[in-house]
Amino acid sequence: MQAMIFAAGMGTRLKPITDILPKALVPVSDKPLIQHVLDKMVAAGVKEVVVNVHHHAEQLKNFISLYDRAENSVTLRVSDESDALLETGGGIKRARQLFNGRESVLIHNCDILSNVNLTEFYSTSNQSDAAATLLVSERRTQRYLLFNAQMRLVGWTNITTGEVKSPYAEILQYDGKTSVDWQAMGIRLYAFSGIHCISPRTLNLMDEWPERFPIMDFYLKHCAEIVIRGTFCDNLRLLDVGKLDTLAEAGEFLNSLN
Repeated sequence: MQAMIFAAGMGTRLKPITDILPKALVPVSDKPLIQHVLDKMVAAGVKEVVVNVHHHAEQLKNFISLYDRAENSVTLRVSDESDALLETGGGIKRARQLFNGRESVLIHNCDILSNVNLTEFYSTSNQSDAAATLLVSERRTQRYLLFNAQMRLVGWTNITTGEVKSPYAEILQYDGKTSVDWQAMGIRLYAFSGIHCISPRTLNLMDEWPERFPIMDFYLKHCAEIVIRGTFCDNLRLLDVGKLDTLAEAGEFLNSLN
């Protein structure tokens, strides 16, 4: 079981803390954010983890080295983006050489805390026909992924601006419209959790992509030709610790999961 943690971001929503720390090392309940994710991965049986770094990269690389020496059950590797921040898709593309090439890769944002059973999610993803599996939820947001009745990804929308992205003309025709009854068309709207699983064969499609790109743009471009599915976690509880207000809630949230 192998994984990648996105930890290269600038963490601008957590300023001024991230003026001196990378977001991944912001403390929550006396441990850096990334350690909560790593500990969860180790408990789930992950054996190899790639972490991408950019903002305050040396601090994060030092932490990764210390964790790697202290935890013998997992091997950590660094995908260094110090020269340029590559966004999520570009980060995966650069990190491909560090994956074992045999197994699917569990992808996890460093600022996501949850009660997700990563072992079950990874197993479910591997047993499906999907080239990628996205963990989704019913939380309220402005930006939603669009799925058909079989929970296959078909598009994305911002319900405030009406912007729509999709490779399907019948969905893209609603771009710019803010009062679309998606449910009447059999389309389901769900929020992305920041946790997903991508198969080795799907990584090869990145060859045609530039060095820097968002992974969601990749999924949306290819979802008509490959199967990208959404899935749920029963009784999902999740907190995105990407802002100062949610950071203040994070300790109490973690305690409530125990």
